[in-house]
Amino acid sequence: MTDTVEIAVHGSLSEIPPEDWDACACPEAADGGRPIDPFTTHRFLSAIEESGSTGRRSGWQPQYLVARQDGLVIGVAPLYAKGHSQGEYVFDHSWAHAFESAGGDYYPKLQIAVPFTPVTGRRFLTRPGHEVAGMGALVQGAVQLTANNGLSSLHATFCTEAEALAGAEMGLLHRAGQQYHWHDEGYGDFDGFLAALSSRKRKTIRKEREGAADFGGRILCLTGDDLEPRHWDAMWAFYQDTGRRKWGTPYLSRAFFDIAAERLKDDVLMILAEAEDGALIAGALNLIGRDTLYGRYWGQTRHVPFLHFELCYYRAIDWALAHGLTRVEAGAQGEHKLARGYLPTVTHSLHWIAEPQFRDAVERFVEAERAAVTEEVEVLTSYGPFRKVQMDDQD
Repeated sequence: MTDTVEIAVHGSLSEIPPEDWDACACPEAADGGRPIDPFTTHRFLSAIEESGSTGRRSGWQPQYLVARQDGLVIGVAPLYAKGHSQGEYVFDHSWAHAFESAGGDYYPKLQIAVPFTPVTGRRFLTRPGHEVAGMGALVQGAVQLTANNGLSSLHATFCTEAEALAGAEMGLLHRAGQQYHWHDEGYGDFDGFLAALSSRKRKTIRKEREGAADFGGRILCLTGDDLEPRHWDAMWAFYQDTGRRKWGTPYLSRAFFDIAAERLKDDVLMILAEAEDGALIAGALNLIGRDTLYGRYWGQTRHVPFLHFELCYYRAIDWALAHGLTRVEAGAQGEHKLARGYLPTVTHSLHWIAEPQFRDAVERFVEAERAAVTEEVEVLTSYGPFRKVQMDDQD
């Protein structure tokens, strides 16, 4: 065996056998179990690509990296050439403005990410036993590809903390961000979770859940074969409504939902509100990992007070507790999640900037930003909804 690692770039995931990709992306699922991260699986990324959500005119042009040693695939990375900074959730618009104001071309840039998905997971996907060589080759290959094509920058967003620290050792810039996640601390069930909250927060949540129930219908939690075409149709309508209001144009195509219904149904949990007349009026689409429930898309066609909280936060916690999952990630941003048991959590990204002076400026910025994020997480955590001391408090 040689130490030489060869890097190849592929313009479509169809060029990479699923067994090779998943041997690096989710080796823990080789026995048929759930992957830790459902978003980097071959089936999820290929659904995004085949549906036309990435590719021509999307601003996300696939450039998947594959690292091979003696013919064995030891590492892969979901790399894209980006013509804009939409759908990333690690905002670099100010960087782009500064770079272009100085006369440079910030776009295209290269992005290692799961498109439209602000979820932490491995970005440098390596086969077990090849972690160091695989990540090193993928980082070197991505940087070289950026430099050889005269591009401004390379970004790896929502990587793990371990990857961020390793990447910083390799000379990449480490940036920190923040999200709100719920963690099971041995609650057992939702009442056990409520018991850990302060009396005031507990009363608020109970009141919100009662208010959400007033729409007069029922809440459905569906996955796998229980998901019918009408559920996917409704979720597409909800997604379109939210997408238009938040982003102007939804990122995912209708074809993605059709492919997901066929290939991803066992990875998906839909939590839906069905009115008395059978109409689906609101819904949340989640993906299921080995130990985490990932909230992704929400929408509604009829406004019901607190229904958003019920479907996206409380029912997600309920379902996670009932199915042995220890964490719920309810998407990006949203300080309102803090009062509902979702605590601030640091997220990480890595960046390589080609132009030295611009790199120095960005490095100073991300260093100051990391310190500010760390301080903010500590402060916000202290304002969390949990009881500060273990004592009996009456409702």
